[in-house]
Amino acid sequence: MSAELLLVGSIPYDTAMDVFEKFGQPLAAHLAALPDGEVGPRTHWISRIHYQVFALHPDLEITQRPALENGADRVAPRNAGESWHFRVRDGVDKIRFGDAGWRLGYARDALNSYFVFKTLQEKGDLPRGLRFQVSIASPNSAAPPRIFSSDRDCQIVRAAYQEAVAAEVATICAKIPHEDLAIQWDCSTEVQDAYGAVPGYPREGAVARNTGQMRALSPQIPDGVAMGFHLCFGTLGGWPRFAPDDLSATVDLANGLIEASGRRVDWMHIPALDELNDSFYAPLANLKPRGAKVYLGMVHHMDTFAQRLALARKHIQGFGLAAYCGLGRTPPAGLGGILEEHRQAVRLAG
Repeated sequence: MSAELLLVGSIPYDTAMDVFEKFGQPLAAHLAALPDGEVGPRTHWISRIHYQVFALHPDLEITQRPALENGADRVAPRNAGESWHFRVRDGVDKIRFGDAGWRLGYARDALNSYFVFKTLQEKGDLPRGLRFQVSIASPNSAAPPRIFSSDRDCQIVRAAYQEAVAAEVATICAKIPHEDLAIQWDCSTEVQDAYGAVPGYPREGAVARNTGQMRALSPQIPDGVAMGFHLCFGTLGGWPRFAPDDLSATVDLANGLIEASGRRVDWMHIPALDELNDSFYAPLANLKPRGAKVYLGMVHHMDTFAQRLALARKHIQGFGLAAYCGLGRTPPAGLGGILEEHRQAVRLAG
């Protein structure tokens, strides 16, 4: 396995078996780890946390939910304007989520999918040495400021989620052999914040504001488990939800996360737009991966891929390739074409 490619996470087939067989097997020789596609409710990423976790907590009040569709309730928003919104009830200073290690659903889903993954490995349908990847939304992205009535409420919920996600990670690491496991932290709100694009938050101090969570969480992942990051410009309402002029603040954030992690970082995924300006890629020269494999999210719009690849290579060498984000909001009918784009990217990258 050459680790030329990274699959960010979501691949909207119906089952993990579909993902492993239809997407994983064709690309396995180019991967270090394989996700289960975040099938089912996880396709909707943090929206799933909002309606399955936040909406059920008695100390959180729902102040907005996605609009009805043809008279039926809808759990996943179509755009950021109709996201779930919450407020912490009056008099509440701290909340906790029960059923520690299982409440968020990451551990239960991971164990179910890992059984399928391991079965396919034992049958020889997936290569030995390929790790099973679990992608988890960071606290700051799972509880973005835009969905809360105040920053105080946001911080209360972030603290509760961080405690809960630490317990989920502990469960996952206790149940899946470390040599088979890779954990990825998904960070989207952090990227917007780094550019000063989160209302009410100044750009100054953004990196420090978003690295504390990883200073607390990353050291809890055992050394034998691979760990990485996916940085994202967001896809809710269409790609990209946020489009910066260059990668400068993304690189600053990546450097800060690597430094704050307190353990080995095995990979760092950085998204890229359809930019053909050298200035967009130039900040990559300032990236300090400290041994982490860098993956650039360039596998899209293949008519300009070779040009974008050449621009990036002026500023960084030895990087792998990935899509700009997970594919959860992509129509499943388009997955065959996206699979072929990944194969084409490997060929073009040489």
